Formats: sequence, structure tokens, C-alpha cells
Amino acid sequence: MLEPFRSSQPLTLGVELELQLVNTHDYDLAPYSDEMLRLMAKLSLPGAVVPEMTSSMIEISTGVCNSSAQVLGELTVLRDALVRCADKLNIAVVGGGTHPFQQWHRQRIYDKARFRELSELYGYLSKQFTVFGQHVHVGCPDADAALLMLHRMSRYIPHFIALSASSPFVQAQDTQFDSARLNSVSAFPMSGRAPFTLSWQAFQAFFAKTTRTGVVKSMKDFYWDIRPKPEYGTIEIRVFDTPLTVERAAALAGFVQALAAWFLHDDPFVPQEDDYMVYTYNRFQACRFGLEAVYVDPVSGRHMPLREHLLATLRRLAPHAQALGAGPAMDVLAADAEQGANDARWLRQRQARERLLAEVVRQAALRFQGRR
Repeated sequence: MLEPFRSSQPLTLGVELELQLVNTHDYDLAPYSDEMLRLMAKLSLPGAVVPEMTSSMIEISTGVCNSSAQVLGELTVLRDALVRCADKLNIAVVGGGTHPFQQWHRQRIYDKARFRELSELYGYLSKQFTVFGQHVHVGCPDADAALLMLHRMSRYIPHFIALSASSPFVQAQDTQFDSARLNSVSAFPMSGRAPFTLSWQAFQAFFAKTTRTGVVKSMKDFYWDIRPKPEYGTIEIRVFDTPLTVERAAALAGFVQALAAWFLHDDPFVPQEDDYMVYTYNRFQACRFGLEAVYVDPVSGRHMPLREHLLATLRRLAPHAQALGAGPAMDVLAADAEQGANDARWLRQRQARERLLAEVVRQAALRFQGRR
């Protein structure tokens, strides 16, 4: 039975960041999540700090925030606490969607009932799921409004991927993808896109059918790019790679909030099932080429540079961003889009200069700390 959709304050935000724990010897992943959780539990902090699938990962999340500035404030407090605790353990915390050279078979499944169940179900995919994403929740006034928001947001999945891409390296190889992380997510059977319906009643019927088959038991079993979260009264966008800085994470949340405000206030378009005819192609382009991707408009079929469509979108959102206090964050994203600059590019540039991925991770750790 799908739980009722809770009403929430429209446009409120919540952000989750999955982060890497690395040793400070060779900067490989280090299984220190238990120790980090014990230290973090002693502190009075906003939001939450929880384990993730493998023991070299940790997740932080904000509380309910009204603006990207508040998101940044809470993430900064959590980041600073993480860095202090990591220093005590002689390890470091790093952003990025993948660790550049970790070996998946060496990872340990975190000792929690749900993670053990997933490991038994998915086998080696569970350890390969040692990848790191940012999830953004946005508040919706009711269930039908949430589905409308979800399918409108789906047109902007390539924009989210390109701006957040930070996973070019896997198993010490340049994958030639800006976001290789999403290839790991796509291996799971319940990944992809949500079914098209703008009615919560119809969505409940879909959920009832899938649970009746035993394929899923709850909304947690869907690894969709965007999924409704009825217990929070939100939709959750899940395609972002974890950025290298909390500043970029907050800016991306501001972008989501400005889009949501445009949808709610201007009612710019009604999504259609046909929008998804180009969805997989646009998503692949953004994963592979980042800000250099081609974007196919789902209505006209016109091909254009994704960067061009992104910049036009940011200009259109400017009044809403200003009203929400996200103007400066949008300006940063626009400047990066103009230059084709994302975190994947930063990582590649460092590797081209250093020729040593361990040094790249070390510098990424300093960047996460705010020292670079």
C-alpha cells in the first residue's frame, strides 16, 4: 500500500550528498564509515548523517530549507564537522561521482539489514554501486502537483547531469564520459524514468500492480531518475553526481528551486508521454559529453547544443532565481556553462597535469575542504 502523499511547503528544499572516505596514504577508499558516524553522533548538527551501501561511503543531508543559501549554510556546517572528524581518524572526505581508481571487489557492504538484503539480491552490482550522488528534494503542495512537477523536471535531466558531472574516471581509466556514475545506476532493474501519469490515483494503481508482483515493496525500490517521495511531500531528483564542493551542491539545488518556481507560477507547458521519445538520447548525450552535449527539444525535435538551451533556461529563470535569493548561484552556473566548465573537466585537467590519480584525489579532498 502506497502511503498518502503528505502536503509540504511548495519550493522548500532538502539536499543529500553521498561522500567518499579515503585514506591519506594512497587516497584509496577507506572503510571508516562506522568510526565517522560515531564521531559525528557526538555533535549537534543540522540534518542527518547516515551510512550508505558500502563502508567507504557516508551520506549527509540537510533539514527542510527555504533557499539555496540555507542549503549552503547547513551543508557547510556538516562539511566542516566531517573534516574535523576525518582529521582525527587520519582520513579525508572527498566529493565526486566516482572514486577514480578504487577496485569494486574490495569494498565492504555496510552491516545494515537493508544493505545486506540488497547485496543478496543484486550480487556484485551492490559493490559496484560504490558511486556517489547528490539528491535534491523539492516540496510540492499535493500529489497531483508533484507528478506534474516530476514530468516537467524530466525535460531538464540533461542539464542537471551536465552541470553536476564529476565522474570521468573508473577503475583508473578515463571512461570518456563526464558522468560514468549513471552507467552503474542504469544496471539496476528498477532504474530509468517514472511511468507517465499526472494523476496520483493512476500512480497508486501502478504501484499496486508492481507490489502485487512482488518486484517492489516500497518507493525505495525504484531507482528512477526522479521519484515522488510521498512521506516527505516532495519529488526527489537523483541524477546529480556529487559535486566537488558544497557551494556547487547548493547552486544546483538553487537551479532546481528556480525551475520549480517557474513551473508553479508561470505554468509554462504541460508534459506529454511523447516528451520521453528523446529522453534516453538526451540523457546519454549529457552523461557522455557533459556541457558539450547535443540536446533534442522534445516538442520541436530541433537539435541544438545543450549549453545553448541551458543558458536560455537560466536567463528565463532569472526573475524567479532573484526572488528566491539564488541569483548569484545561477550566475556561477551560467558562467561555467559558457566556458564548458564542470567538475569532470576540473578532474581531467588535474590528471593531465599531475599524471597521478592519487594526487588528483588529494587535491579534490582539499577542494572539498574549501582550501582550493
